[in-house]
Amino acid sequence: MKIVVLTGSPHKNGTSNTLVDEFIRGAKEAGHNVTRFDTAFLNIHPCIGCDHCGMNGPCVFKDDMPEILDAILSSDMIVFATPIYYFGFSAQIKSAIDRFYSRNGEIQRRNLKSAFITTAWNSDNTVMSGIEKHINILIDYLNLDNVGMILAKGYGYPGASTEKGYMEEAYRLGKSL
Repeated sequence: MKIVVLTGSPHKNGTSNTLVDEFIRGAKEAGHNVTRFDTAFLNIHPCIGCDHCGMNGPCVFKDDMPEILDAILSSDMIVFATPIYYFGFSAQIKSAIDRFYSRNGEIQRRNLKSAFITTAWNSDNTVMSGIEKHINILIDYLNLDNVGMILAKGYGYPGASTEKGYMEEAYRLGKSL
């Protein structure tokens, strides 16, 4: 498979990126081709709802999103990875997801496989409830076939006591594809 990974952490060696590294290692060992976009380090303007694209065309902004969207539209799977800072996707990846608007129909028709990797400092169940709802809405709206979700609670810094288990889970998810 051709897999596109979108990360949303501004910390290159942060927890969500640590899990992404393990997911990618497993996916590559299973023979898949992986392209990674670290949205926090790209030039991505937020959608302004101008509808210039008409949900099926070029955006008014000339930034890095066309490359990301082209990669998604030529892939078999998309993986979303984000730390949770305030009960949802990070602002960096959310800007990229919002820009899917310009190619909604094409993405929906692709029937892409998907996976989600999230990390949070808190270990209670409340911290993941908001993002789980958002993820499920994305899965439904974009017509995705979700193959896995890692909701890493209590993993707020590399080396946390929960790290090893979540790293193994991310590796196994990538390897299982």
